[in-house]
Amino acid sequence: MPAFVLGKKSISSQQFDKKGDRIPTTFIDTASCHLVSVVTPDKQGYFSVKLGYGQTKNIKKPVKGELEKAGIKTPLRFLREFRLEDYKENVKLIEEGAKKGIQIGEVKIFSGDVINPTLFLKSGDLITVSGISKGKGFQGGVKRHGFKGRSHTHGASRDERAPGSIGMTTTPGRVFKGKRMAGRMGNDRVSIKNIEVLEVKENGILVKGLVTGAKGGLLEVRG
Repeated sequence: MPAFVLGKKSISSQQFDKKGDRIPTTFIDTASCHLVSVVTPDKQGYFSVKLGYGQTKNIKKPVKGELEKAGIKTPLRFLREFRLEDYKENVKLIEEGAKKGIQIGEVKIFSGDVINPTLFLKSGDLITVSGISKGKGFQGGVKRHGFKGRSHTHGASRDERAPGSIGMTTTPGRVFKGKRMAGRMGNDRVSIKNIEVLEVKENGILVKGLVTGAKGGLLEVRG
């Protein structure tokens, strides 16, 4: 069954499984996640749902008008789309009055409704969690790529963490693209697949292992 919900990284902890082994856990807070609108192929050319999450103070007028059209009074901070073209057989487009929605099995969700993870997730399911990793700033090759570094003796003078030679001689006489060197590290979009769901609540999901990003960062959960 397809699953989609927005949340934020909350508490990273640990617990013991049935065998007595200690496993790391992460709780993803999904409270106040709303279905804003449904994107239909007849107008936009593809099938997806737009979700909103998080509360903020000031929003732009186009976003405010979109939320008012869906009947959402909470000013939402984040808006993200989830493509559903691969789930056309399991997801149906429905309409009730002026509101559009989707039907997954027996579950019906209309624009303006709160997305509850218990609608399509259960313990034991495998999900994909995407988010923005922590930014590390400008880092050298040892930290960024795990370089070993040079020896501390035999004439080395304060360059133990230097990357070493990066190019060649006359042929080809240049540095190849993609060469692993010092540069900006982190702050990238990272997706972790096949994360096991341990427990599903109305306000969040408890998963096995750690997920990307800092505490409080936005996460996209896909089933």
